Amino acid sequence: MLDKLRQFISDVVSPAGQDKRTFADGDYRLAATALLIHVISLDGEPSDTEKRKLHALLEYRFNLDPGTADKLIADATLVEGEAVDLYHFTSVIMREVDEQGRLRIVEMMWELVYADGYVSEFEDNIVWRAADLLGISARDRINLKHRVADGRLASDPAS
Repeated sequence: MLDKLRQFISDVVSPAGQDKRTFADGDYRLAATALLIHVISLDGEPSDTEKRKLHALLEYRFNLDPGTADKLIADATLVEGEAVDLYHFTSVIMREVDEQGRLRIVEMMWELVYADGYVSEFEDNIVWRAADLLGISARDRINLKHRVADGRLASDPAS
């Protein structure tokens, strides 16, 4: 009965033909990408720099070809728009990814936060909340933040 109700709601929200996702709800890559999209969308429309950085991170970290990365971004954009909280994504990641993998996801979040050269209080807060839900200590979160910031400064000849 409950499954039929969920299907009905799903059909109303996402009519047939629009729910043809490549990545399943339980795929940690979908959950992680939705978190990353949330991060770059906090301060408005993601910049081209942020979009390129997201694409590059997904290809590199998840070993995806460009076409598959595009599909992952499209699927994650849909589920991110439907989500009401971060727990929806972090709970999948907690079930599927070990601590080292979760640290890498938080590092990816910081890389996207720094992609546009400006860290807003909203971005900092969302990484803090997501890291907490992912079981990442405050010390590790801050260390990752500094490592990404320091790496960015070291690679930026204008600094």
